[in-house]
Amino acid sequence: MFALIDCNNFYASCERVFNPSLNNKPVVVLSNNDGCVIARSNEAKSLGIPMGAPAFQIKELVENGNVHVFSSNFALYGDMSNRVMTVLAAFCPKMEIYSIDEAFLDFSGFELHDIENIGREMRKRVLQWTGIPVSVGFAPTKALAKVANRIAKKFSERTGGVYRIETEEQRIKALKWLKIEDVWGIGRRHARRLHEMNVLNAYQFTQLPDRWVRDMMTVVGLRLKHDLEGKPTLQLDDVKDKKSIATTRTFESNYTDFAAVKERVASFAVSCAEKLRRQQSFCNSVMVFLHTNGFRDDQPQYNKNIVIKLPYATNSSIELVKFAVMALERIFVQGYGYKKAGVIVGDFSHQDNQQLSIFDNRNVKHIELMKAVDKINHSIGQQKIRLAAQDIGRVWKMKQEKLSPRYTTNINEIITVKL
Repeated sequence: MFALIDCNNFYASCERVFNPSLNNKPVVVLSNNDGCVIARSNEAKSLGIPMGAPAFQIKELVENGNVHVFSSNFALYGDMSNRVMTVLAAFCPKMEIYSIDEAFLDFSGFELHDIENIGREMRKRVLQWTGIPVSVGFAPTKALAKVANRIAKKFSERTGGVYRIETEEQRIKALKWLKIEDVWGIGRRHARRLHEMNVLNAYQFTQLPDRWVRDMMTVVGLRLKHDLEGKPTLQLDDVKDKKSIATTRTFESNYTDFAAVKERVASFAVSCAEKLRRQQSFCNSVMVFLHTNGFRDDQPQYNKNIVIKLPYATNSSIELVKFAVMALERIFVQGYGYKKAGVIVGDFSHQDNQQLSIFDNRNVKHIELMKAVDKINHSIGQQKIRLAAQDIGRVWKMKQEKLSPRYTTNINEIITVKL
């Protein structure tokens, strides 16, 4: 028996924990640089605010005081996520943190326990200890647990936030209710194709021949089909380390100067290197991409990316910046206004299992240097020590005009209680 625990409207719920006056009021959270809506409370959804709506489209609602808007506070959200996952880990030894607000638990061997009662206790404890409301779905497979969780959340008044798919009758009824585009793992392209075949819900998907699903949706789609049929196919992923790391940003204005874009790419590469070192990994490839503003039809468009296979595995900020800038030089074209760029590192190996070359290897002096830099930046503030390529005289800051305090991670922004 699998359980999927999903935090309800997680970003909005995090804001409400420290500001209870927001309870029962429409709350939305914006993306980087306050660009578009990435999270909504139920009250905001009922106003018709769609996911991904540009901030300017809801400006009138905000000015009228009908909607409370916040910039993304990822320091707060990440810390609250860790607290929720710590609470959940006490209930079951087998756990997969699927995303910042979701986790799978494997309750194999709990057959003699009242599973639904455990689910209610999980909801109660997470809410009491963190203030975050969650929904819990139980089922024999991971894909069905996703469906059960959706039912628990959608019909919370009847389910109490906990729902279990146990019988064949419950499975079929749930799959007939779930639209095909809402099935976990069915993307837009596959959903369109299935709609064209008049496959409109999850149950109809499970009635398709295995051979067709495998040919059209590969073995991944076939595993999903079997999981929805109640045949345990998808297991918990025990790999906790990321398989790729990305740092990307949308710029506050169009960048036309190479030096300005170079500084941003260098900073992104440094960020990727720091994340690599935290999980004790090396990368063997780096990708750099550039985008112009696709929403500006009046401007010339240019989108390009390049992947460089590194001559040696590394997690040194100095070396990754060198390779990232090398990649940027190959794709940067003068005359365009660039709105977004990013660095993605991949092809990881553990730092204790590096493959050495006879002629070309990473600079071992960087190992202790990076340790010292990380230690100082961690103790006195992020990016207090930066590379010269990052332009130490320039302070880059995302547009976050409605940023809430980092209540749990910054002592200077801790909540104040008035007596």
